[in-house]
Amino acid sequence: MSDNTGDHRADVELRLPAEGAYATVVRTTAAGLAARLDFTIDDIEDLRIAIGEATALAIPAADPGTDLVAQFFFGRGSMTVALEVEAMDDPPLDTESFAWQVLDTMAQDASAAPDAGRFRVRFTVSSQVAEGTGAGR
Repeated sequence: MSDNTGDHRADVELRLPAEGAYATVVRTTAAGLAARLDFTIDDIEDLRIAIGEATALAIPAADPGTDLVAQFFFGRGSMTVALEVEAMDDPPLDTESFAWQVLDTMAQDASAAPDAGRFRVRFTVSSQVAEGTGAGR
């Protein structure tokens, strides 16, 4: 496992229709991956919440009939998630929205912005165990 993000290949990539009904698939996938990384139950729930809010930002920005691409990058005790949709209108990020406020609170290094016909949301969630604050520490 590496801390690779940016131009590096994702450890796991998921592509599905950019429709609200598929947000559950992204949340479930993220939870399964986090369990594999030994995240605590609380960490996994935080990740699920963050994914829900990130998809709430990305999916409405998507052009109709396009895909949502979810990329998962594994780090030592952390996971970085990048969600991306095609969005030709370059929708602005509403930093006052409930979804952004929750995501920014639940995750580290949260960002979201239009970029050349795409809308990207990216954030990192860390495990309490890796930080030494989990149960038994």
